Amino acid sequence: MATVSSAEKLRANVLGVGVSAMDMKGVLATISAAIETGTKGYICATGMHGVMEAQKDLEFRSILNHAFLNVADGRPTVWVGRMQARHGMRQVTGPNLMLQLCELSAKTGYTHFFYGGDVGVVEQLKSAMENRFPGLKVVGTFTPPFRPLTPEELEQLANMVSRVKPDIFWVGLSTPKQERFVSEYINRLDTTLMFAVGAAFDMHTGRVQESPEWLKAMGLQWLHRLCQEPRRLWKRYLINIPKFLTKVALQLLGVRRYEEIPELSLISRTVCQERMHG
Repeated sequence: MATVSSAEKLRANVLGVGVSAMDMKGVLATISAAIETGTKGYICATGMHGVMEAQKDLEFRSILNHAFLNVADGRPTVWVGRMQARHGMRQVTGPNLMLQLCELSAKTGYTHFFYGGDVGVVEQLKSAMENRFPGLKVVGTFTPPFRPLTPEELEQLANMVSRVKPDIFWVGLSTPKQERFVSEYINRLDTTLMFAVGAAFDMHTGRVQESPEWLKAMGLQWLHRLCQEPRRLWKRYLINIPKFLTKVALQLLGVRRYEEIPELSLISRTVCQERMHG
């Protein structure tokens, strides 16, 4: 089998946003390798909404493109990747990644910290995950205010994290707030990997229902979310979807070009290559 000569081959370019061309097994292997070697980084789960936010905010696009991994949270991003010959690319949603990683951690001993949500959400999430995966170690939780942290609150958070040193720090806010947070704080908190996973907190505590697999397969995960939260999400989807489809068509036809995506980290590239050869 031919070797992968550059990290670009491990990502799809979706309107200038690099989306990891991997399946769940490859993502979990990459994450495990990072934890075992102490490699710090942040991981995003990006779908159509994130890609469209990145069109009008170049700083946000840079944050996504410098993620350790930026997995395909939405099926349309996977379709774009496959049109670019990323045939091993699969949808890896934030909620499912959390479940898979918590299940793995119950066996490996990886430790977790939950940050985000409304009052009481992270405590409920801790209880739900520990009950679902006996042996899982959730070593801390923190419910932030709906505003930037004050220096005193940041010091409190940093001290909490420093005491428990979690392998995995989950952030459940909203896009692009959560991605900005993990990008800013990955080198300020004593943790290995930070994850921006959006609605995963609400889904795993029963506040929002996960989309059925058949809807995901059809690329209609957005419709299921819209039906549950129409007042909050109608503008996001009904305006963004036509724009996304138009821009993607122009990109795939070669009418519009988007800047190249940056290189993946060495460990991510190495693990992905091993999986492709295996």
